[in-house]
Amino acid sequence: MNAYIKEKLELFQERNQNRGRLLVSCPDKPGIVAAISQFLFSHDANIIESSQYSTNPEGGTFFLRIEFECPSLLEKAKEMESEFAELADRFSMEWSFIHVYQVKKLAIFVSQQLHCLRELLWEWQSGDLIADIALVISNHEEARDVVEGLDIPFYCIPANKDIRKQVEEKQLQLLKEYDIDVIVLARYMQILTPEFVASNPNKIINIHHSFLPAFVGARPYERAYGRGVKLIGATSHYVTNDLDEGPIIEQDIARVDHRDNVERLKKIGASIERSVLARAVKWHIEDRIIVHQNKTIVF
Repeated sequence: MNAYIKEKLELFQERNQNRGRLLVSCPDKPGIVAAISQFLFSHDANIIESSQYSTNPEGGTFFLRIEFECPSLLEKAKEMESEFAELADRFSMEWSFIHVYQVKKLAIFVSQQLHCLRELLWEWQSGDLIADIALVISNHEEARDVVEGLDIPFYCIPANKDIRKQVEEKQLQLLKEYDIDVIVLARYMQILTPEFVASNPNKIINIHHSFLPAFVGARPYERAYGRGVKLIGATSHYVTNDLDEGPIIEQDIARVDHRDNVERLKKIGASIERSVLARAVKWHIEDRIIVHQNKTIVF
């Protein structure tokens, strides 16, 4: 990591020593918000941001994201988590207590098309993507100069369906070695095995160059052109064992017409892909996403 970005991350960590996030999902019933607010108040915590959603006030599922500032949070954290566990049991909560200063470590996977990778690196360099891009893994060499020019470790591991298991063993070892929190598939054109996906549940973010569920799989622009579509788009989603059918995080579209050939569609699509993936990654590292069944709640 170059010195400028390292300094930015250290400053972010210093400023957020006392900031925490709480993500909650549970059966909806009266008193949840009051109980959590009272819990935070009892520890002198000040709520900075709060968002909530219920699928149905009568018997539905309740979701909540709270960001708070708490004096001496590092010293209080274990005690607070222990106390909150008791409260969570009362409401049958699934919950996460997150320290904002703990910057998430990213691994980016990429193949030969670099536009999504470049967007993430630009957001990272500009300070708009607060993460530690710990390494980049590719099955081709095209990205090496771009990545190593920013002092990020680059690993080229050629891959195809015949050696997929051996390749993923090497990749998983690297992910463990670098203690990775989230994997970003920035146009990584390989299908992951069920074993790899199972090792990283809701931790793999993909960008699909189509407005899913239309044109799942390969060559979506060619198929879109063949159908004469009037809208094209991109979809970022979590990876599951069902190809391109994981929980959707973000989507966007652009209008096209009969004058746009396949190459023009790809150029327009690449611009959408960059922004959609960047937003999805930011929301993940800011803990704004709760996965429920095969959907996401994005706060």
